[in-house]
Amino acid sequence: MHLKILQAGEEVLRGKARELSSAEILAEETQRLIEHMKNTMREAPGVGLAAPQVGLPVQLAVIEDREEYHQKMTQAQMTERQRQPVPFHVVINPRIHWSEETTAEFFEGCLSIAGYAAMVPRSTAVTVEFLNERADPVKVEARGWYARILQHEIDHLAGVLYIDRMHSRTLTTVENMERFWKGLKSPEVRARLG
Repeated sequence: MHLKILQAGEEVLRGKARELSSAEILAEETQRLIEHMKNTMREAPGVGLAAPQVGLPVQLAVIEDREEYHQKMTQAQMTERQRQPVPFHVVINPRIHWSEETTAEFFEGCLSIAGYAAMVPRSTAVTVEFLNERADPVKVEARGWYARILQHEIDHLAGVLYIDRMHSRTLTTVENMERFWKGLKSPEVRARLG
């Protein structure tokens, strides 16, 4: 089953999601939701999907950055973004800690703002503590693109969209990003757009 991904303007995308108890996490209903969210994320395709994006105000997100998503990128782009495959996993009731003050700006999109992208500054390293789909505690130290994905999905659980953090002059359609900006480094984009 594939779920409908809500678009910006839906009230649930702007609210703070509630935590799930261990019993709720282990419930059959939540386990089915996780499977449906995984299928929906893959079909979109995307690298993350938070429960508010499918209409549920709970602190649950699924993440996966598949190697096949990297095929259109050059090795230089992969290195600049510190991007590598991330296996599928579930993030529930996350607590994020910024590991360093260094930030990086890259174009970022969102399944709930379909067809658009903008440059968003994000911390280059974070530590996240959360529960997995078995209600087991997990601690992840993430760098580069994986850190960006975690920040983006955790923002969703607080009612924050990337458009709240973006450099507004960089907002573009995904089509125009591919045509005009994809091959440039972030400082070059910022210099041209001011």
